[in-house]
This record gives sequence, structure tokens and C-alpha cells, in this order.
Amino acid sequence: MIDIQAAAKKLNLTPQQVRTLCRDKKIKATKIGNTWIIDEQTIQNYYQNTSCGVAEDHVSYLKRNDILRNKRPFVLSFFSGAMGLDIGLENAGFHTILASEIDNACRKTIKRNKPNIALIGDIRNYSPSDILKSAGLEASDDIDLIAGGPPCQAFSTAGKRKAFEDQRGNVFLNYIDLIIALRPRFAVIENVRGLLSSPLRHRPHNQRGELFPPLLPEEEPGGALYHIVKSLKGAGYGVSFNLYNAANFGTPQKRERVVLICSRDGRIPPHLEPTHSEDGSFGLPQWRTLKETISDLTNQIHHHISFPEKRLKYYKLLKSGQNWRSLPKELQKEALGASFDAGGGKTGFLRRLAWNKPSPTLVTHPAMPATDLAHPEFDRPLSVEEYRRIQQFPENWKIEGSLIEQYKQIGNAVPVGLGEAIGNLLLKLINNENISSFKDFKYSRYKNTDEKTWKLNFEKNYLDKKMPVLF
Repeated sequence: MIDIQAAAKKLNLTPQQVRTLCRDKKIKATKIGNTWIIDEQTIQNYYQNTSCGVAEDHVSYLKRNDILRNKRPFVLSFFSGAMGLDIGLENAGFHTILASEIDNACRKTIKRNKPNIALIGDIRNYSPSDILKSAGLEASDDIDLIAGGPPCQAFSTAGKRKAFEDQRGNVFLNYIDLIIALRPRFAVIENVRGLLSSPLRHRPHNQRGELFPPLLPEEEPGGALYHIVKSLKGAGYGVSFNLYNAANFGTPQKRERVVLICSRDGRIPPHLEPTHSEDGSFGLPQWRTLKETISDLTNQIHHHISFPEKRLKYYKLLKSGQNWRSLPKELQKEALGASFDAGGGKTGFLRRLAWNKPSPTLVTHPAMPATDLAHPEFDRPLSVEEYRRIQQFPENWKIEGSLIEQYKQIGNAVPVGLGEAIGNLLLKLINNENISSFKDFKYSRYKNTDEKTWKLNFEKNYLDKKMPVLF
């Protein structure tokens, strides 16, 4: 049992805030006279399931000689989140020794699962030498891999797409500068599809047209990726990229992400080796389905948010794989309200997932009206436990924070299977092993997404602007 002052220190709250939690019975406590006596385990539980408490920066507790002698190549991880990419890389044979993350719930997740690795915050606050020091390394040490997915909202097709004018876009540039400064043997950059077409600099639409100068190349679609690859190429790195559907790498989820693989030796790395295909072509197993992934979780306790009552009445009329279009005609407009007359396919409205297909992309909140992720049978959104399984997190991996924070961390993560495919490719490059080629394999549903076809399309569009050769 501990007192108010000790509890406040553990939770990074004021004593008055802790007293309020005691009075509201959110923390198990006993009042003796004017003093609250608190169960320490309750404090620990509250800390783990809320945003309370700050996961402080700390240096690596791993010994430098052990890191360098380890047969497993090591990784410096940035924008680490819940560490889905890192888990995949470690499954392949890598070893993460440093994580960088600013979100407190994610930092608590990292600290809970990887207490011995270095933990730092915003990369803009650290020099390359600071990062090496935190990781327990010296300037002469050769880094095997730097990996991370910088914030993607600046490039999302659903946003304003301000790219590098957005503060998050600037962090992307810091990440590129860091790669160039630390010169790892390999670097991985993961991001959303919008990176392929986002401009480097956004010009407002009211400043375009006949009365204004033509758009500069960096203001055109693709300018951001052009700048990134040009910078890396100028530093001597060979760069390949593609838009990869995670379902092709054993993830039971149709989630498409751009992955850049950068090699310090200047060679352009090959593309990832798929382990699955949609129809079983190329002699590979078919995509994994939702049923084979989560159906065995039926009898355990599920933690989930709920749909509003006004939506539940429609879900009770829908079966697995159906959405609002399967409702009786007279209910469709009532169910969608003002969204009924909006454009687009609206396939995310009132959507029950299909048992016999992979899940759609997991979002950070499974009960938003336009991106519902309802269980195929039960009248609720997917649970945190089902999210974890779909993203392939190990059963013993603890996700910290509130329920919404857990959804967000898992939804934002790189699927473990995709991370493992990246790690497998890099290990083969390190060990000079043969890498299989899958000619004409459909990595995603889009065209012109790999470095070769993207380059040809880019040069064709901007030939009249006399842009320099990209790579």
C-alpha cells in the first residue's frame, strides 16, 4: 500500500488528481482519517491501461561488444509505434537495439516489451552522435539497418496532401538526412500509397490556372518521391521501391504500403519475395482469410468499443461480407443519411467483414461511419484481440494504453508478415544468397508503382520541363 504522493509520482499526476481518482473509485483505495491509502497493484494496472505515466528516454542497456559480436545484424528503429515492423524484422533474424517514438502510449508499449533497448523521442531533437550514444555505439561502428515509417498523414490521399510543407513531412526529411549521416548498410522507408503521387510542395488550387505561372516540377504529383530518391541516390544509395499488398506476404489483410529498400553499395535491391498470391498462382498458397485467422478466438474475452444503437439495428439485418447496399432499398437512404447522396462507392459504410477473404485495411478506429469494421457475425466492431491477430502480433506482446490507444497503435502498425518479408530479403542480400524473381507478379492493385515503371511514367509526364534523370 502507498500514499497519495507516491501514487502521484508513479502516475505523473498531481496529488489532487489522484485523490479524485480515489473518490471516483477508479483506483482501489481506502481512506483512513484524511489520508488515502492506495493499493500499489491498482496503480500499476491504471498506469498500463491509460495514458498516465511518461515512458522516459533511456540509453541502451545492451553491451556494445555483445551487439557487435552478435551474429544477428542490428537495427535502429525510428517512428517505431507498437513495433510491428521490428517484430517482423526480428522474426527474420535482425535485432533491434534502439527505438524512436513520440507517442506516449507507444513508448509505454516499447518499454514494456523491449525494456533493454534504447528509447528516444522526436528525432529532430537528436544529432546523429546523440543517437549513436543512446544506442551504445561509436562513430566507427557499422550500422546494419535503419528502418522506419515516417508519419504518413502529409502524403495521404484522404488529407490536404501538403507533403513536406506539413510538419510531419519535415520529419520525413529529417529521417532521410539521418540515414545519409549515419550511412547504414541498408535502410527501409515505409509509407502510404500517396507518397507515389504527392508533390514536394503544395500550391493552393486558387493559385493555379491561366492567370498563374505553370506548376514547378516539385509542385507536380510525384515531386516528393523524386526528391527523396534523388537525395539518397546522391549519397550513393541504390533504391528500389514498390507498392506492396501485405496479403501477398501471409498477412490476412489487404493493406497496401510503399516500401523503399536502400542499399549503401549503390546496387538497386530486388523486390520483396511474395509468400502468397490471391489466386494461388506462381505456385504460392492463396491469401489467408479472416476465418482461419480469428475464428478460434470466439470463446475468449474480447475488449472492444461499441456501435451506436442507431447503427446496430441495420447491422442485425446484414450477413458476413455485406454492407449497406445489401439492406432493403427503403432502408438504404435512412441508414446512410446525408452520405447517401455523396459520391464514391461508400463500401466502408455498415460493412460486415467477409469470413472467406482477408480483412480490409485495419484503421485506427473500427467504428467510424465510413470505415466500419464489423465482425462477420457478432453485432460489434472487431476487438483489440482480433486486431492483434490480423496484424500478426505475438500473443505475448503487450499493447499499453487505453482501449482507443490500443486500437490506434495496432491499426497504425506495419503488419508483421510484411516486416518479415523485408527482413528476409535484406538477410539474403547480406549473406549473398539467391533471391527469387516473380516476373509479372501483381504486388498491388495499381500500376506504375515500382521504381522502374514509376520512373518511366514520371519522365514521360515531365519531359517538357527538362527535369534531370531521377536514377
